[in-house]
Amino acid sequence: MKIVHGSPGFGSQLTEEQTVKFLTDKKLNLLLGTVDKNGDPFIHPVWFLYENEKLYVETSKTSKKVQNTRHKNMVYFCIDDENLPYMGVRGRALVKISTDVENNIPIAERIMIKYTGDLENKVAKVLMDGVKAGQSAILEISPVYYSTWDHSETP
Repeated sequence: MKIVHGSPGFGSQLTEEQTVKFLTDKKLNLLLGTVDKNGDPFIHPVWFLYENEKLYVETSKTSKKVQNTRHKNMVYFCIDDENLPYMGVRGRALVKISTDVENNIPIAERIMIKYTGDLENKVAKVLMDGVKAGQSAILEISPVYYSTWDHSETP
């Protein structure tokens, strides 16, 4: 895991262990930056799952995120906590798109549980129905590097 300091001279960078804990334990949105075929940037706030050194996002397979990553499989991402102490992780990553329903179901289930608490609530059921019907894609995001910051010790 390549980690660089996201705000040199201010605060500190997260260690690998702190980065993994931040990505695993916090329930924050990931801001996913993609570029369309005209070169225009798009920012997509999404739910995510961090496992096995990768970030996973569930989305409609016809979404702008999928269209843009089919065109260019390099994305930027940012996950930051706006509550004190300010800290976060951002970076650049390669993306693979999976439309394999059997592969996508368990990943999507873990994302739904993380953000909604269980698979029995209305939001999770509606989203999982789309995954099971093959209307969904999983973006497997493999970071090239992480730029991290931790302002907890900043005066």
